[in-house]
Amino acid sequence: MYETVSPGAGRYPRVSINLQTIEFNARAVVSLCADSGVRLVGVVKGAGALIPVAAAMARGGCSALASSRLSQLRALRDAMGGGTDGGTDGIPSGLPLGLLRIPGPSEVAEAVAAADWSLQSDATALGLTATEAGKVGRRHGVTLMLDLGDLREGWFDEGELVAQAVRVERELPSLYLRGVGTNLGCYGSIRPTPENLGRLVSAARRVEDAIGRRLDVVSGGATSSLPLIVRGDMPHGVTELRVGEGMLCARDLPCYHGTDVPGVRSDAFTLRAEIVEIRKKPSYPVGERCVDAFGRCPDYDDRGERTRLLLAVGKRDFGDHAQLVPRDIRVRIIGSSSDHLICEADEPCADLRYGSILEFDLFYGAMLFLCDGDPYVGIEYVRVDTASQPS
Repeated sequence: MYETVSPGAGRYPRVSINLQTIEFNARAVVSLCADSGVRLVGVVKGAGALIPVAAAMARGGCSALASSRLSQLRALRDAMGGGTDGGTDGIPSGLPLGLLRIPGPSEVAEAVAAADWSLQSDATALGLTATEAGKVGRRHGVTLMLDLGDLREGWFDEGELVAQAVRVERELPSLYLRGVGTNLGCYGSIRPTPENLGRLVSAARRVEDAIGRRLDVVSGGATSSLPLIVRGDMPHGVTELRVGEGMLCARDLPCYHGTDVPGVRSDAFTLRAEIVEIRKKPSYPVGERCVDAFGRCPDYDDRGERTRLLLAVGKRDFGDHAQLVPRDIRVRIIGSSSDHLICEADEPCADLRYGSILEFDLFYGAMLFLCDGDPYVGIEYVRVDTASQPS
């Protein structure tokens, strides 16, 4: 499980990404959604829109790719074309790209240039987007967002949503009304249900009656909406989901929602970090306490003297250490600082020493930090086919 490296033999900390697992995960989720008449948008922002990862999601059958960051969409567009011949690293030309965050005034022109469509929930933003699209002779797609109670983006009044849909359809010819959508679970922790997503479908029908045509898209949320598909409870009329974590880390559904998606593995991303100190120490800090480097005063348990491991990776790299899962069952994460991860190991652990490498699975938050261009973290891609093996 572990290896010891000499200085210069490799760069740590390092994230190892199994591209086959991501592709197979995408195929499994795409197939599951297709059985319910739902298309899948692959959300790449959690993995920093790393091109090989995005390409694996595309090979897995995603109907579009999307991110909240314009710089990531530009990189995706620049990478298009390499996958048309069946290659493993390119993104097929013509695959639609979507912007998941409402563009601010400073971003509108770039949004029109980089994205084929965007999520929208502000009347002024719609007008500015229409103006910029008109300048360059492009027709930009928009999905109008309805807030169903999670209290992030979206019109809260359904009538206002319908009015803006009519405005886009009749008064803003440089925009194309793709459909309506919602977000659930990302801020207010509101669970997608047949009832609240049924409201979204009802709103879509109101819009269709008002504009006199069918909408292309009723976008029913993100990974947190997948349990409805698994249980067969997704309301008829939802036609799209925007999924990232459920194909990448794939830990949220089994850990937080009690849902397993057949064929999906949770080990595509591995953080590997070096032990830089190991020795017996007390488990409770010694001396008069104040606050830590982040202005907090954490609680500590006094478990006596323990074998303590100090690893060369920290909050600067992964954000919150609670988003890491040690693969060695002897190891328990105790805390972290900017540049160090502090763990304890149960005995016997004589095989662990200075320079040993520990491996960790990632939840979404850690993946988000580690893959987002951190100059101190190495990225390696593997294509070892472990996805066909039992979990």
